[in-house]
Amino acid sequence: MPREVRERQMLDAAVEVFARRGYRAASMDEIAELAGASKPLVYLYLNSKEDLFGACVRREADALMASVRAAIAPGASADDRLWHGLRAFFAHTAEHPDGWSVLSCQARTNGEPFAPVVGELRQEMVGLVTRLIAATAAEGAGGDGSAALAGHEASGLAHALVGAAESLAGWANTRTGAVPSAKETAATLMNVAWVGLENLRAGRRWTHAARP
Repeated sequence: MPREVRERQMLDAAVEVFARRGYRAASMDEIAELAGASKPLVYLYLNSKEDLFGACVRREADALMASVRAAIAPGASADDRLWHGLRAFFAHTAEHPDGWSVLSCQARTNGEPFAPVVGELRQEMVGLVTRLIAATAAEGAGGDGSAALAGHEASGLAHALVGAAESLAGWANTRTGAVPSAKETAATLMNVAWVGLENLRAGRRWTHAARP
């Protein structure tokens, strides 16, 4: 069997075990058994439990970001780009719940050297959404500049949107009742985010000036 195929089987098994057991409780014996390989072979290919977990985190982070990027057509309208990006995010996390558990829970709670990989993924996602939000605002208000956002505003909104998407993915993936589809979950967030962005596109902002 080619090495890349065997490694993929090991990583698939490791993601499943890490998601179910957690990093510290996960056993290399269980991972090897699930992968249909010997424990010495797992160590030969992936060196250590720490290296194996790091490889799982990097693989799942790269796959999630690739799915989101592939769904966003550069020439599409601003709302279509955001909509398809969100749908891809929720579809991927729903289709790979173990991978999302490794990224959203295990990597973050076990600190170095895993958390920085998730931090890089989040910053990449935030950067992508920041550019979408800035472009959305710039397209609005007839180009007269009234819809333009300061850099910190676009970045802040992007952080809020990415945080909301992460929270919604966790909510959708842990429900015990009816599970919403990726389309339904994306629509839930679009109904909040796009209404606000539409107002920004039109140059309308909330103000507390008239309030006590």
